[in-house]
Amino acid sequence: MKKCATLLLAFLVHASAQAAEVTIRIDASHPGPVISRYLYGQFMEHLGRDIYDGAWVGPDSPIPNRNGLRLDVLQALKDIHVPVIRWPGGCYADEYHWRNGIGPPDERPVTLNMSWGGIEETNAFGTHEFFELVEAIGADAYVAGNLGTGSAREMAEWLEYMTSDSHSTLAELRRANGRDAPWRVAFFGVGNESWGCGGNMRPEYYADLYRQTAEFLKVSGERPKKIASGGHDALTTWTEALSQVRTNIDGISHHYYTTPSGVWAAKGSATEFAEGEWISTLSRALRVEDHIAAQEAILGRNDPEGRIGLYFDEWGAWYDATPGASALYQQNTLRDAFVAALHFHVFHRHAARVRMANIAQSVNVLQAMVLTQGDALVLTPTYHVFKMYVPFQDAMSLPVSYDELPDYVLGQYRVPSLSATAARGTDGKLYASVANLNPHEAAEISLTVAGAPLKRASAQVLTADAMNSYNTFAVPGAVQPKPFGGIVVAGSTLKMTLPARAIVMIGID
Repeated sequence: MKKCATLLLAFLVHASAQAAEVTIRIDASHPGPVISRYLYGQFMEHLGRDIYDGAWVGPDSPIPNRNGLRLDVLQALKDIHVPVIRWPGGCYADEYHWRNGIGPPDERPVTLNMSWGGIEETNAFGTHEFFELVEAIGADAYVAGNLGTGSAREMAEWLEYMTSDSHSTLAELRRANGRDAPWRVAFFGVGNESWGCGGNMRPEYYADLYRQTAEFLKVSGERPKKIASGGHDALTTWTEALSQVRTNIDGISHHYYTTPSGVWAAKGSATEFAEGEWISTLSRALRVEDHIAAQEAILGRNDPEGRIGLYFDEWGAWYDATPGASALYQQNTLRDAFVAALHFHVFHRHAARVRMANIAQSVNVLQAMVLTQGDALVLTPTYHVFKMYVPFQDAMSLPVSYDELPDYVLGQYRVPSLSATAARGTDGKLYASVANLNPHEAAEISLTVAGAPLKRASAQVLTADAMNSYNTFAVPGAVQPKPFGGIVVAGSTLKMTLPARAIVMIGID
């Protein structure tokens, strides 16, 4: 009897380790909306070492730079085809006065950044430096205006300074400060998180203030898209109020941060976590779809013609502070690569209404693309997802469905074991990505494509030895994409075994 029980246990253990078999179907004959490249946007704020000692080292630094901008950071951002950068905040936007950041750097006032610890702000990085950054990497500018401590007049004058090709006093001041031609401001935000750090306002009050302010935000050239400061998480009252604004509005922002615990005061560690925090983080990342659906329902009722977009201009993973590090500095593990991939899969499914997303933040802060230390730079696992997913920028989304998709379950948490997305790229190729959320079991996948002939496929896979693997300055390549050769093309189907805790990006001819 004991021997039979032992054999049964061995059989059950062996069976549980078998790869799940899943069929994923892509319908290439019924394309959906375009996946805007702006879903792959970035966010840079005067916070911690995002800008100072991050993207900006100053022109006198021994670190190779272009007028103060780190060359390796510029190249890294350029390599992931960053389409847009939002600046100067964040909470800092509503205390930033643009005139402090123009003119000779040694004559700029030193102010206090009261949003982030009351530290001294030299204003060495201002309007001219920001536009040099976005132009250097080929991105568009998303400027966040100061509604909290500023005014409609201050924002209007800033726009004139940036965009006017006239001989007005402000345009001539820009020229005197070294920039002859006007800049292009593609997006302009009116305040930030006006429900909280941006003024602690009621949505109805802000909606009226937005109407008044936006009326005066005029430019002589191309009109920027105007973005209202919206809500966060499951909150819908801001979308409700702002979707009833009829003029001068192109988008409503929405913010959602992912934490392992869901408790803001004790979010959880960025690197020291067990499987329970792995699945809880991924489960909370997937909640972004519910939040989007709630906003879409309101926009569908109040804006059925679709003139107003949803702008997720702050999103990403947020963990407990790293002891002894700069403000909001956190490491970035394989788990964060999954947080990014899952968000993108959701954004793709809602591309008709979600028209921009800006991860927080680019350098050394929160779910960063790159980390810097002296003259060294490390690419994070999240960075590699952004680079792998470049073909999705401006691609035509394709419907994805599953046959009997199993769940990955642990304790109180239940998530789909796999997540997939697909699109027709601007180069005409078909692209698909599949993420295996299960950290222990591989998945046997049959990827069937309807409406497109299949000849060959190439792929990259992102995985690591452990759920909390990350890249360090000593070992910068612990988590990075590798060629994935395990795909067999059989008629209209691709067959593969996707390893546990792995993200694969496939290009199909």
